[in-house]
Amino acid sequence: MASVEKRVRNGRTTYEARWRDDQGRQRKKSFSKKGDADRHAATVEADKARGTYIEPSKTTVAEYARRWADTRPHRPTTARRTEMMIRLHIDATRLGGRRLADVRPSEVQAWATDRSRVLAPTTLRQAVGLLRSVYGAAVLDRLVASSPVVRIQLPRHERERVVPLSVEQVAALARAMPGRYGAMVLTQAGLGLRIGELLALRVQDVDFLRRTVRIEWQFTQGSKGERSEPKTPRSKRTIPLPRVVAEALASHLTASPAAEDGTIFTTRKGVPLGHVYYGHNLMGRAVSEAGLPQGTTSHDLRHHYASVLLAAGESVVAVAERLGHEDASLVLSTYGHLMPDSDDRTRSAVDPAWDTVGASCALDVPQDAPSVR
Repeated sequence: MASVEKRVRNGRTTYEARWRDDQGRQRKKSFSKKGDADRHAATVEADKARGTYIEPSKTTVAEYARRWADTRPHRPTTARRTEMMIRLHIDATRLGGRRLADVRPSEVQAWATDRSRVLAPTTLRQAVGLLRSVYGAAVLDRLVASSPVVRIQLPRHERERVVPLSVEQVAALARAMPGRYGAMVLTQAGLGLRIGELLALRVQDVDFLRRTVRIEWQFTQGSKGERSEPKTPRSKRTIPLPRVVAEALASHLTASPAAEDGTIFTTRKGVPLGHVYYGHNLMGRAVSEAGLPQGTTSHDLRHHYASVLLAAGESVVAVAERLGHEDASLVLSTYGHLMPDSDDRTRSAVDPAWDTVGASCALDVPQDAPSVR
């Protein structure tokens, strides 16, 4: 049971509440008034009985965030991104030095508003999501009673609609690349690969006879040629091999044989290409030479692939599978505006269904009513 003891030090009287936490460790807190000490002692015992006792802690937000990140089963790329986010946008801010249990929602709002001045809207949402997860874990660890990351208002952000590259633009980009790298553009655009999946593609992943490509591995940024599993379980997939890609790969392998481990795209020294070298250096120069819109990246080749499939009438679910997405809703939210003739398809679906009955039979339509056929 919690107790209160009177203490006199240097002529000053204080009242010390003492109790044992749920781990059996002795705890104490001093008050200038006996009533305050009594109330605290009673509250502690009530919280222990209800199972809502919160352990007093001097742990800061940044300290707990790092501890939380260390316990997550993050992939190497996610771990590096999380560490950087904590270091730059939590530890380096006033919020990071605050005690975990002392932070109020208004302080989190002020932090989010401050970060909005230096972070892009999408990155800001990731930072807030990270802090929300950190506090969610702190609640479970009983370090805080509730999370202060609630009702955070973020700047309004309208995501720009994807404007996919045309076939002619992709072809121009491929021609603008140095000779041995032109096939990379056609392969990425014709298979819808992520940049890491493209760089890690091996000869043994391509079945020219069955005209399929199996995506099993990727190179993460900074991996130094070490393969890792793709982004998600759904990212492991089999993709139909189009003729244009098959011909590009065959021609490339004839001129530039694969590395010993089967890696298809390498430098002249036989070393796998890195993300920055392909996605920034080579791609940046080729985009400029081909006269493509400023800001075009290798990811636009993936958008091109999705737009071609949708234009051909491929289902949203099939497109999601080809792209390696976990959820088809992401395809809808990103590419829904590219689906062609949706109005005509709706009419052609409803009208035939009613042809056997006819609208004039369903309603009392005057004989002289104008026709809309």
